[in-house]
Amino acid sequence: MTSSPLSPHPDRPADASHPAQTADASHQARTADGGHATPPADANRPAHLVHTAAALRDLPRSTGVRAVVMTMGALHEGHATLVRAARRRVGREGQVVVTVFVNPLQFGAGEDLDRYPRTLDADIELAAAAGADVVFAPSVDEVYPGGEPQIRIAAGPMGTLLEGASRPGHFDGVLTVVAKLLHLTAPDLAFYGQKDAQQLAVITRMAADLNFPVEIVGVPTVREDDGLALSSRNRYLSGPERCTALALSAALFAARDRLAAEEALRVRAASVGHHPAPDRAAALAALGEDRAAADAHAVAYAAAGALHGPAVARAAARAVLDDAARLDPPLTLDYLALVDPSDFTEVPDAYEGEAILAVAAKVGSTRLIDNIRLVFGAGRPEATAAHQGGATTEAADTGDTGNTADAADAATSATAPPAPPSPSAPSVTSTPPATPPTTPQGPLGATR
Repeated sequence: MTSSPLSPHPDRPADASHPAQTADASHQARTADGGHATPPADANRPAHLVHTAAALRDLPRSTGVRAVVMTMGALHEGHATLVRAARRRVGREGQVVVTVFVNPLQFGAGEDLDRYPRTLDADIELAAAAGADVVFAPSVDEVYPGGEPQIRIAAGPMGTLLEGASRPGHFDGVLTVVAKLLHLTAPDLAFYGQKDAQQLAVITRMAADLNFPVEIVGVPTVREDDGLALSSRNRYLSGPERCTALALSAALFAARDRLAAEEALRVRAASVGHHPAPDRAAALAALGEDRAAADAHAVAYAAAGALHGPAVARAAARAVLDDAARLDPPLTLDYLALVDPSDFTEVPDAYEGEAILAVAAKVGSTRLIDNIRLVFGAGRPEATAAHQGGATTEAADTGDTGNTADAADAATSATAPPAPPSPSAPSVTSTPPATPPTTPQGPLGATR
C-alpha cells in the first residue's frame, strides 16, 4: 500500500508522499475517469472483511477480473474515487478489493507508526459505498511473518529523487509492500492516484521491470472546491494556513496558463509572419486586434524564439510560490521540479514532450505535495489542446476551463517582457479552478 509515510508530526497523518507518474511509467499507466459515476445497484451492500490471505483466497471469486485499491486506511473521498474507478472498470462481474494496511516499512525516523490514524469501521463503510466487494485488512504479522523482511525491493535511482531525497529509503518500503500485496491479492488491475505521481511512477516501473502480471491504472487527482488537492492532511490546516496552502495549486495552474499563453502567441506569430514592425501591427489590426501595437511587441517576442516553455512554466510557478513565502503564515518550499515522467529527472529548457511539474512545501507543520502534467512543444496542436482542458489527464487534474482567446489575451501582457509577472498573494486564494478535478490520494491509498 503506497500510502504515504507518516509526517514527522505524530499527531498528523503521514504525507502519502509520492508525486506524479514517472516517465517510463507514463507509457504503461492508464488514466481512469475519476468522476462520480452512478455506482452499481449493489454497491451499498456490506463489503466482506477479511484479515488473512487464506480467508481472501477462500472467498468466491467471480468470473470477472479483480481490481485492487491499496490504502493505509483513514479513507476519504480521494480513496472513494479510486474505488469507483475500479468498480466501473471491472463491471458487475468483476471484484474490487480494498486493502487497509499501515506499512511499517514506510515510516522513517521521527514518523510515529503508533500514531497513524486507524479508522477501520469507517473505512469499510466508505469502501462499500464506493463499490468495494472486499476489504482486506491484514495484520503486520500476516504481511511480514517473522518480522521485517531481510530482502526488499529497491526503487533504484528514481527512488532517490524529490520525495525519495526527503525520505531516504521510503520508496523501497513502498515497493516492497506493494509487491507483497500484489502477490497476496492477485489482481488483474491495480489503481493508484496521480497525486502521488512519483509513487505511481516507481510502482508502474516495478511492474514492468519485474514482469508483474497486473495492469497499473492511474486515476486523476481529486481537488477540493478551492483547488487544493484532496488530502487527509488538509484537515490540520488552520484558516490562514489553508489560504497559504492554496499557493501550491495556484503555482501549478499559473504554469499551465502561462504555457497555454505561450503556445497561443507562437500560433499567432506564425499567422502574422515575419513582417517589419509597422507592417506587423497592421497585420494584427487586420486580424481584428484593437491593441495591435502591444500585441505586435508580444508576437515579435514570440517569433524571435525568446520564449522557452519549461523556463516560462518554472518562472510562473515560482513567482506564485515566492509570493506565498512572504505571507503570514509563510509557505516553506521543499522543491519545485519540472521532470521527465520516465525517470523524474529535471528537463532542460529546450525540452519538448510531456513533463510533470511537482511541488512540495510545508505550511506550519503540515507538509503537502501536488503536481500537474504539462506538454511542451512549440505550436503543437496536441500541446495546446492539453493545456485547454480536453479529454487529457492533465485537464482532469487541473479543472482547466480556459480557451485559446483567453490564453492569447493573457499572453500579450504576460510574455512581452522577459520576466513573467508575479501573481499577487490574494490571487492565490481567490481563483480556484471552475471545476474540481479528480485524483485520489496516494496509491496505496495512503492518507496524503
